[in-house]
Amino acid sequence: MSPMIMENDVEVGESLPPATEHAVSVSLPTWRANVGYEEGEEWVISKMKTGYPRFFIHKIIQAFAAAIVEKHGKEGESAMLFPTHATASRCQEFFLRQAPDLNASQVRILDFLPAAEIARSEELEIISPKVSAVLFPQDRFSIAKMFWQHSGDGVSSRRAEYCYQLFKEDILVEASTLNQSARVCKGPKRYQKKTSIDLNAPVDLKNGNGEVQDPAQFVEERFGRNLSLTKAKNAKLAIRRRIAGSLTADVELTEAMTLDHDAARQRPIAGFSEDDVYLYPTGMSSIFNAHRNLLRAKGSHRAIVYGFPYIDTLKITEKFGPGSQFYGFGSSEELDDLEQRLQGGERFVALFTEFPGNPLLRSPDLERIRKLADQYDFCVVVDETIGNFINVNVLQYADVVVSSLTKVFSGDSNVMGGGLVLNTKAKSYPLLKRTWATDYEDNHWAEDSIFLERNSRDFVSRIDRIGTNAEAICDVLSAHPRVKQVNYPKTSPTRPFYEKCRNPNGGYGGLLSATFYTKQDAIAFFDNLDTVKGPSLGTNFTLSSPYVILAHYGELDWCREWGVEEDLIRFSVGLEETSKLVDTFKKALDCIPSAEGQ
Repeated sequence: MSPMIMENDVEVGESLPPATEHAVSVSLPTWRANVGYEEGEEWVISKMKTGYPRFFIHKIIQAFAAAIVEKHGKEGESAMLFPTHATASRCQEFFLRQAPDLNASQVRILDFLPAAEIARSEELEIISPKVSAVLFPQDRFSIAKMFWQHSGDGVSSRRAEYCYQLFKEDILVEASTLNQSARVCKGPKRYQKKTSIDLNAPVDLKNGNGEVQDPAQFVEERFGRNLSLTKAKNAKLAIRRRIAGSLTADVELTEAMTLDHDAARQRPIAGFSEDDVYLYPTGMSSIFNAHRNLLRAKGSHRAIVYGFPYIDTLKITEKFGPGSQFYGFGSSEELDDLEQRLQGGERFVALFTEFPGNPLLRSPDLERIRKLADQYDFCVVVDETIGNFINVNVLQYADVVVSSLTKVFSGDSNVMGGGLVLNTKAKSYPLLKRTWATDYEDNHWAEDSIFLERNSRDFVSRIDRIGTNAEAICDVLSAHPRVKQVNYPKTSPTRPFYEKCRNPNGGYGGLLSATFYTKQDAIAFFDNLDTVKGPSLGTNFTLSSPYVILAHYGELDWCREWGVEEDLIRFSVGLEETSKLVDTFKKALDCIPSAEGQ
C-alpha cells in the first residue's frame, strides 16, 4: 500500500499521490482552487500536471494523439484514442449523432497495429498492443471529450505510453501500411531491459538511507517502467477471483494461482465463479457497457436511474439510447410512482442504482426493486463501488453488479479499472451470458492489470481498517454543533435497507459527507482540514473534496432540487492511525467561526 499523505500543502495541480506518473487524482487543496478549476482560471489550469483520467486527458495521451494527427491527419483535425476499432466505432457513431452535419469522412477511424513480423514477438503476442484513433474537426473536440468521459472506454495512460513508444520507433503502424513494415523488435526499449523484474521475486526494499520502503511504492518508483508484462494473464485471473470473492489472501501472484477458493468469502450465489466476472478499463466503462448490452439483449426501452447517482451514470442513460426515468430522491414514494407506471403498461430495460449512493450515502430498497423487476421483466444493475462486496451482498438482488476497481479495490490511486458481475441465479442470466459472450472485449491494458493485482492483494484488511476510521470520523462530525448533517450508511434513515444486504462481518464503508449551516463554515472547515484534497475516492490516504462543486458546478440549482447542497464536503477515509485522523478533523472543526462571531 502507498504511504500515508497528511499534508494540506500539496501544491495545486500536483498528482495524488505526489510525483506519481499515472496518478488518478490531483491536488486542489483549497475551496478557491476547486472553484478556480471549474471556472477554468489560469492560475489553476496552468499548474495541472494531471487530473482524474476521464475528465483530464493524461498528457502522454495528448502527446500521442497529437503525433498521430501530425503524421496521418489533416490540417484542423484532432484525435481521440481508444483501445480497439469497436470502441472507436462507438465514438464515431456518437459523434455523428451529435453532429449530423458531419459525415464518416470527417469523423474517421485509423487503426494502429504492430507490423506483421514484429507481432510474432512473444511479448507483443501476449499484450496485443493496438490503438484506434478517431480523427475529427478540431472545433468539435467537446463532442469527442463527452464520449471519452461518459463511456470510460478511452485508452489508459500506460497503454498510451507503451504504444506511443512503438509508434515513434515505427513499430506500431497504421493498418493500411502493415505490409510495408519489416523491422523486428521486442517492444519499446524500456520493456527490453534485463532488469525487468519478477513481481514474485524478493527485492531489496531499502532506500539510500538504509530505511525500508513500502513495497508498492518501491515497485512503482524503481521498477514501474520495467514490469514483466507476461504476467498479465495471471494478474487478470487473480483480479477476477478477488472480485468473485474466491481469492482473499494477501499473497504473491504465484502463490495466489495455487490456492483453493475461499468458500467462506465467495459470493453466495449458486454456480457463481470468476467466469461470470468481466474486467473493463474503468468503472464507468462497466456501467456504459452494461447499459449498451442490456439494450441489445432486452430491446430499446428507457432505463430507470434510482437515487441521486454519480453524474455520468445518469448521462449515459440520457444520451445513449431512448432515455431514462430519473428518481433522484431514491424514496419509497418514487417506487410507488414506478409501480404505477409499470401497472399502466410502461416498460423499461433496467433500473440502475448505487449501493449506497454517492454522495448522500443513502441505500435503496433492493428487495422491493427486485420484486418489481421480476414482476415486470426489467433488469437491476447495482453499482457496489461504495459498499463493496466485503461489506454487502447486493448480487442477491441484482442481475448485474458493477464497480470501479480504481477506488478502494486498488487503493493506491495509480491505476484505473472496472468490474462487472453477472448473477447466475437471475432469470436473465442465460440471455445476458450469451450477450456478453458475443460482445465482450477485455480492454484492460496488461500493465494496468499487473498494478491493479498487486494493489488489491490486501484489499480485505484495508476495508476493515478504513471502515473503523470512517465510523470514528462520522462520530466526530455528528457531535459538532456547527455541522448540519452527516451522511453515512450507519446513520442514514435508509440504514434498514443497508442492513438487509450487510454481510455478517461487514462494515459501513469508507465514504461519508457532511453539510454545514453556512457556506463560510464549510469553507473554513475545508481549507483548514489537513488532508489532501482532490477528486476520486477509495484511496489509502484520506481524500476530501467539495464534491458538488467539482462534479456538478454547471448544474448546482438542479442538484438543490434533489436535496444535494452545493456546499457539501465529501470524505474518502483512509488508513491513517485513527487517533491522528480524529485530531485532524477536530482541529479543522475548531477553525469554524463561532456563531456569535459571524
